[in-house]
Amino acid sequence: MKSICSKKLKGNIIIPGDKSISHRLVILSSISIGKSTIKGILKSDDIMRSINAMRSFGASIDFISSNDCVIRGIGLGGLEEPKSALDFGNSGTSARLIMGLSSTHPITTIFIGDDSLSMRPMKRVVKPLLNFGSNSSLRKDNFLPLILKGTDNSIPFNFKLSEPSAQIKSAILLGALNTPGVTSVIDKFNTRDHTEKLLNLYGAEINISKKNGMKKISIKGVKDLNAIKTYVPGDPSSALFPIIAALICKGSNILVKNVMINPTRDGAFKVLKKMGAKLSFHNHRIIASEDVYDIGVMSSNLKGVDVSKKYAPSMIDDYPILAIAASMSKGKTYFRGLNELKLKESNRFLGILNILEKNGVKVEAKKDTIIIFGNRELKKGGIEIKTNLDHRMAMSAIVMGLVSKNEVCIDNAETIKTSFPSFYKTMKKIGANLSIK
Repeated sequence: MKSICSKKLKGNIIIPGDKSISHRLVILSSISIGKSTIKGILKSDDIMRSINAMRSFGASIDFISSNDCVIRGIGLGGLEEPKSALDFGNSGTSARLIMGLSSTHPITTIFIGDDSLSMRPMKRVVKPLLNFGSNSSLRKDNFLPLILKGTDNSIPFNFKLSEPSAQIKSAILLGALNTPGVTSVIDKFNTRDHTEKLLNLYGAEINISKKNGMKKISIKGVKDLNAIKTYVPGDPSSALFPIIAALICKGSNILVKNVMINPTRDGAFKVLKKMGAKLSFHNHRIIASEDVYDIGVMSSNLKGVDVSKKYAPSMIDDYPILAIAASMSKGKTYFRGLNELKLKESNRFLGILNILEKNGVKVEAKKDTIIIFGNRELKKGGIEIKTNLDHRMAMSAIVMGLVSKNEVCIDNAETIKTSFPSFYKTMKKIGANLSIK
């Protein structure tokens, strides 16, 4: 896929279902009692990894249309031992959440993934789960493949997050569902809270309290979950690609529909507002316990800003595309507290530097900080970006091409299907100058 300078992006688009929520709906519906109907689910490579894993445990999952599915749950404690290894491809969320779920069932589960996932650290997720009484074996003590032996006599415990990871928190909460007694997670980082909201929606016995700036999430386990009917709100991280494209392409005016705005994931929108982005929020509604809006976007003269590390937990997935916005802003932008970027599908810290430097943007790196020297001029283009099997880096490079004099190409467009299968069609619909190589 390649892109080149584009102007006057126009039109209305609908954002596909949120990836984080789609994963969790698949998992929770699969262990509920009865039939759940999930409309607008993201049918991406990542979500199919969760679906196939839950099918391996015995759940029945059928698509009744392209993005609507019916899930017949097996009930809490009903997981069957998979007949073969579960291949999670490049989906870290699938692997880590299902590690938590399977850790408190008396089954042995083998977790494998592609080359990228097999180089992402897993010990930080697996180690807390051993408190339930499970056992595990990791390659080089940190990486997939993993053999996880769950327990039929799990023990509740209290755990304090030492790093801002919603996946660690969610893995523990999912394990707690099949554990007698009360398991608690203390979260001082305000990580994304989709798991807590959805557990409440399914009828889990969950309690959330706040004290001294810390949130304590407690679950009383061994309580059946109820089947639900719901619609998946749109993914805010996916929405940022057409939104930022419209902000930096002159004369643009678009409406992006079905965007979830969650306080634990809205950092990018707050930063864009500080940069001078012309964004307007309309048609508020509640979907799957989440706030959803339609967002109006007009091209804007952005300015550089200093972004505190406190924003990182609420926008960690969004720095690659925000870096493109910063490159088209007047003045310097500072992104701080980016260590977590080095542990994503690829090393996104280095990936950002690579995209910007190759396109003629001055950029500096200092420990966990990236400094971008932006201007409102078209970039040079004429480059190919190696995606390293990272969907967000791929889409960010394509958006960069929309403000480049010469074409920007990516080496692998297939990886975009991880989170935004309709990316090409969506961007073409608003007038982006994209083509398939």
